[in-house]
Formats: sequence, structure tokens, C-alpha cells
Amino acid sequence: MMTYTLGFDGGGTKTECVVVNAAGSVVGEGRGGPSNPLRNGYEAAFQSLQAAAAEALGRSGVQSEKITAICVGLAGAGSRTVVRKMLVHFARQFPKAISHVTTDLEIALEAAAPSGPGIVLIAGTGSAAYGRNAEGQTARSGGYGPWIGDEGSAFDIGRRAVAAIARTRDMAAPVSLLTDLIPAALECPNWEDLIERISKNPHDVFPKLFPVVAEAADANDSAAKEILFTAAIGLANLAMIVVRRLDLHDVAFPLVKVGGVFGRSKMLDALLDSVLASGALRANISKLHVSPAIGAARIAARLTEPSVQASHAG
Repeated sequence: MMTYTLGFDGGGTKTECVVVNAAGSVVGEGRGGPSNPLRNGYEAAFQSLQAAAAEALGRSGVQSEKITAICVGLAGAGSRTVVRKMLVHFARQFPKAISHVTTDLEIALEAAAPSGPGIVLIAGTGSAAYGRNAEGQTARSGGYGPWIGDEGSAFDIGRRAVAAIARTRDMAAPVSLLTDLIPAALECPNWEDLIERISKNPHDVFPKLFPVVAEAADANDSAAKEILFTAAIGLANLAMIVVRRLDLHDVAFPLVKVGGVFGRSKMLDALLDSVLASGALRANISKLHVSPAIGAARIAARLTEPSVQASHAG
């Protein structure tokens, strides 16, 4: 009987799922809403994961009983509580499958560099960097959430943009295009309405403002350009911490950028690449062209190998 694996990439904005057959080919793909349980709650995360799996299985024509292994790469999976609750959820949904829950960083690195040295720099709703050297040692930086980290993320950029408007209102900064562009993009009639929406749900406001900041920077707005400059330096610092910890300064390796922040602003991308190249002299800097969900499916496939099953049993 043909067997299949499921790979999930769950973040603060969306969830992707792929069905992969025993030959390693993707036979179905699906999408769902955000599935970071620490930001969106467990029920919302479960619903998003179920929706993505249902769509992927539906498009593949594969019955859930034929799924032998699952790997879920999840933002927020650094918490043991998150891992435990997710494992219980998938044990109920797919009782015949081996399940593994890990971070979105691990599946992104698997997709970018399945073996050997490599670093992934993630910037979407949040931000972090994760890497491996030739000896198999790993290191990470960032990923601590919007209130104490996530520098250069869409959330951070949006938060800084609203702060720039606030300074303009208090006459502590020059007038910015952001003053008009942000309320229009969010369909907020006034400042008070914007503040109320942020108070109720900042995660539904700040990440959406990144394209607005990029647009303003393209129009040479000084406040927007300063925000993107700060974001690029913050993201580069995350990657450089991993480079230093793994001693990759003079090593050839892929440094792969992952997430919705990349490819939306020429200014941010150019500045970031310049700083990265100066700190990692032989790095091959690129964007990820393979879905992290495929990396998760590759990890899931290894779970069915006899040596891995034996270690789980032990």
C-alpha cells in the first residue's frame, strides 16, 4: 500500500500543508489561517491546521488512514506545553500516524539546507535566525515575540510606523506620508479609532502595515526609510549572531531568507543583503524557493525509518 506523509508550516499569518508520497513528490497542498497558538489561541490554531490538512488531502485524493507520519513546524513550538497539546491534537486526528512537532525554524532549515552548514533568516509576523555548521552543531537567535524581540518583523515595522505617526501628531517629528497612508489602508476614520483597534488586537493591525511602510519608503518618505533601515540592521544582527556562534564567517554556506517581509521592499532587501555579505563573506544569500512545509514532510518521512522508530520506542 502506498503511504504518505504530511508536512505543516504554521505561522502567525497562515498555515501551509503538503501531502508527500513515498517517492518524495508533493501530491496535494492546502492552506489555512494563522496557527501560532501563543498568538492566536489553541482553538484557532487547531482549526487552521485542520483546514489546511483537509484541503491538502482533498486535492491529493489521499485518505487520512494512509498518512503514516506527520511533522508540524510551528511558530511557538519552543514551548513544551505547545508541543504536548499539538501532539494530543494530531494523535486524535491521525491515530495511525507518527507525529512530531517542532519549530518553524527547523523545517525552514530542512527545506533550505537538508545537510551541511546553512542558516535561515525568518521574517514574517515574527523574526528569528537558525543555523547548522558542518559538525552538526546548531544555534538560533531571536524568536522571542513582539514585546521583547521580533526585530525587523512585519509586526515590528508596523508598530514603529504607528509610533512615527504618534510623534508627528505630537509635533516631535516632521510630517510623514504614513500619517495619511496608514489610516487609509486600515479604513480607520480617525486616530482614536486606530488606537482602539490596536488596543483590542495589535496582531490584526501592525503586521498589515508593512506594505504601507514599503510604499512610503519607495516615495522617499524619511520616516518610512528610517524604519526599514532599522529593520534591515535588526534582521542582519539576528543572522550574524548565528554566524558567530557557529564560526561560519569564512565558510561557504547557504544563507536563506524566509517569510513575507522579503521581496516586498527593494530598499530593505538591498541593505540587508549588503550587511549580510559583509559579515558572512562566502555565504550564498538567497530567498527560499521551497515551501518550509516540504521540509516538514521530509522530516516526517524520516520518522518512519526503522532506526528512528526504534529510538522512539526506546
